[in-house]
Amino acid sequence: MTAIHATAVVAPGATLGAGVSIGPYCIVGGNAVLEDGVSLASHVVVDGHTRIGPRTKVYPFASLGQGPQHLKYAGEPTRLEIGADNVIREHVTMNTGTVQGGGVTRVGDRNFFMVNSHVAHDCHVGNNVVMANNAVLAGHVAVGDFAVFGGNCAVHQFVRIGRYTMISGACGVAEDVIPFGYAYALYNSRASLAGLNLVGLKRRGVPREQIHTLRTAYRLLFAEEGTLKERLDDVSEMYRDNEAVMEIVDFIRADASRSICLPTTGRQAPV
Repeated sequence: MTAIHATAVVAPGATLGAGVSIGPYCIVGGNAVLEDGVSLASHVVVDGHTRIGPRTKVYPFASLGQGPQHLKYAGEPTRLEIGADNVIREHVTMNTGTVQGGGVTRVGDRNFFMVNSHVAHDCHVGNNVVMANNAVLAGHVAVGDFAVFGGNCAVHQFVRIGRYTMISGACGVAEDVIPFGYAYALYNSRASLAGLNLVGLKRRGVPREQIHTLRTAYRLLFAEEGTLKERLDDVSEMYRDNEAVMEIVDFIRADASRSICLPTTGRQAPV
């Protein structure tokens, strides 16, 4: 049964699924779609062409589906699509896409967005991602499954964040971070690659043998000898049948707008 508080404003044209709950002082626009079991706690604004997937919980003062913070945006009907079983905490903001960036901001399933986190226009966020308080994504950022962002980290536009990556808190990320990587802010809050996200891999149940293989391949890829291209060729030949290692290789080889986040020689991140 759908429950709408007397103080909430739901515009004509909004689509509400079964079991939707809309709390006090929420505002739901006429182009919004709230699928079955969506819960808006209170003071939530859902605007624009926004779809929120089943059983997603949205906490007070979140703003979802406002137009992109983009100087060229001229009111086009771009979209925000949010998947199922997400937790969106207080003051989270997510904007719709831009025509220049494909027209849609997309968020997957089972993600956890903590207080004040932000997903900008044209971002594509995977599944099971965690964004801690005040973590922010600029426009066009692509985030793989199971990535974790520490508090107060900021990701530059067009950056790619690979699967199972950990980004430390208070960290500015201006370059692509490889799958399974651990990026740490060492100096001036700029991210350097500090190794693999070993804790995350263990927590996800990745076998010890696979982690050992990834560590060996990582050391070869980021050794000081030869060029990166030469090391990529060597690793891809040695591990061409290893799916996880080749995921890193393919990620680095992919045509991208940003360079790859690399280790900083002589600097060691805390363990």
